[in-house]
Amino acid sequence: MGNRSAADAGGLLAGRGPGTGTPGSGAALGAAGAAALVGGVLLIGVVLAGNSLVCVSVASERSLQTPTNYFIVSLAAADLLLALLVLPLFVYSEVHGGTWLLSPRLCDALMAMDVMLCTASIFNLCAISVDRFVAVTVPLRYHRQGRRQLLLIGATWLLSAAVAAPVLCGLNDARGRDPAVCRLEDRDYVVYSSVCSFFLPCPLMLLLYWATFRGLRRWGAARRAKLHARAPRRPSGPGPPPASSLPPGPCGPDCPVPGPVLHRVSCGPGCPPLDAIPEAELSPQPLTQAHQRRAKITSRERKAMRVLPVVVGAFLVCWTPFFVVHITGALCRACFVPPRLVSAVTWLGYVNSALNPLIYTVFNTEFRSVFRKALRPSGRAPGPCCASD
Repeated sequence: MGNRSAADAGGLLAGRGPGTGTPGSGAALGAAGAAALVGGVLLIGVVLAGNSLVCVSVASERSLQTPTNYFIVSLAAADLLLALLVLPLFVYSEVHGGTWLLSPRLCDALMAMDVMLCTASIFNLCAISVDRFVAVTVPLRYHRQGRRQLLLIGATWLLSAAVAAPVLCGLNDARGRDPAVCRLEDRDYVVYSSVCSFFLPCPLMLLLYWATFRGLRRWGAARRAKLHARAPRRPSGPGPPPASSLPPGPCGPDCPVPGPVLHRVSCGPGCPPLDAIPEAELSPQPLTQAHQRRAKITSRERKAMRVLPVVVGAFLVCWTPFFVVHITGALCRACFVPPRLVSAVTWLGYVNSALNPLIYTVFNTEFRSVFRKALRPSGRAPGPCCASD
């Protein structure tokens, strides 16, 4: 979201405009500017490297091409655009103590991109929650061809652009605008964008995730109960079970499938020995390749879902303080919010763009293995026993 708002006129940016520095604060301002420059460069580098690795890994590794990871790529794309289009200008402003030295039009473009990319991030998380909710509640109607996911991703970006469009349409051209401060000038738009970008989608997303994981627990309990009911029961008395109760084996109707204890016993005088029977024929209901592939995809999607609560929690921790400060300054004209607090919560929100790749590395084994493969040198140096003379 915009790192400055119309509430700054009421005190959020007091003392951050040109010529407002206190005497003797030149050295402190220089130190703060240097710290902002170093921190900004490091943050931009980490965001670019981590999210580029996420996009390349999903694009190159087939095992990561799941519906959930399509949204993760869209989320990584929003973070990449933030690092390329927003963070450099934000760091430039922070280095100069919050003073905007560029054109007002560029400031409007910065605010619009900031609003759109932050909104796209949370809308992508909401789209993931919608997709997972549909997959769990109506699995028979859920298709994995990618069409539903692409439509949801496209809708998230269109809605995000719609939320940010008023800034580019002249909403920020207010009378008495201070060209030395880059901020959102309209208080009503600050409230509107905050509600659309954060306070409305967050409760909806949390509610959908709660319903999704509750449905997963019910599905797991029902599956365990069904497997327990289908488990074969051994007879209480001694001796083998009657032949009529056993399914016919591959040797014929008179040769039942042998139990796990029998190994090298032939089926009978008219049956071949068991060693000559392929293992696949001994299974009464062999799984087809489509069934195995479906089970494998479901397992991967469930693994991908385990990391989603961590991603959502990190997003809420990083962005909730900013939006609370942001909307408080817009609604309460008499409230004074310290400029350092505004800068701190803005930095905290931008740090979230660097956290997601780290979360995937720590909490997702498939991402971790692909990252290691991508970062591992392609050629290994020959050992002493293999070195050429």
